[in-house]
Amino acid sequence: MSRDDPNPAAAQPVVARKRGWAPLIKASVGLHAGAALGLALQPDWWPWALGLVATDHAVLTAAGLWPRSSLLGPNWTRLPAPAAARGEIAVTIDDGPDPEVTPRVLELLDRHSTSATFFCIGERAQRHAALCGEIVRAGHAIENHSQHHRHDFSLLGPRGFQREIEAGQRSLTEITGREPRFFRAPAGLRNPFLDPVLARLDLQLASWTRRGFDTRTRDAAAVSARLLRDLAAGDILLLHDGHAARSRDGRPVILDVLPQVLAAIHRAGLRPVTLQSALDGP
Repeated sequence: MSRDDPNPAAAQPVVARKRGWAPLIKASVGLHAGAALGLALQPDWWPWALGLVATDHAVLTAAGLWPRSSLLGPNWTRLPAPAAARGEIAVTIDDGPDPEVTPRVLELLDRHSTSATFFCIGERAQRHAALCGEIVRAGHAIENHSQHHRHDFSLLGPRGFQREIEAGQRSLTEITGREPRFFRAPAGLRNPFLDPVLARLDLQLASWTRRGFDTRTRDAAAVSARLLRDLAAGDILLLHDGHAARSRDGRPVILDVLPQVLAAIHRAGLRPVTLQSALDGP
């Protein structure tokens, strides 16, 4: 099984989130404290101290810009090992609901007897609450993709994260009657302040194993090829019903990609499940 996951342990199930900073953050705090102590004892060392602090900030920034990284806290890039052993796979669909695209996606999922996880934007869900009801009644799961999908989400501080994610939780819980258990950051980008907020809200960060870049690639074949490369049990695949790219004839790319992906999943003998089902088990 060929994988490009930098941290397979991140895909282990999370029963209860523990509060606290990730090891990289703890190391960063220690480095800053050490640099300050070193400067107090030996002011001439300031170029070295400055260089260490600058390098540390560069590493933290890079970790936040790498959606599949677990350096800033637990992050599902694959399903838990027991789910993979059961031959399960997850199809996740972001940025909806979209009144034009989502109903057609639901039809395709139903045709292939497939369960999916929809990471919905809170304000969109409020505008299309009935459509969220259709998603849930069809047996799919709705999880938190923030309230507004802000382009500057990764630049927010603790209070900004708290407001955006809590608002998304409230919106989606009121609409569906079920509190989301998973959170996906807009574009997968974040900073060190996110994980403590998710821990307080008992939310698990989830990214993906592979994405098709179907918000900007107009060629369905290219998107499908990216998603199906090394297809295996435990994969988390990412598509978009909101902000979907359009083919040259104006058709949302996901509508041509999804049948190919679902057919390949079933040919491989894999069983699509929601992230919550993968966590809870049979």
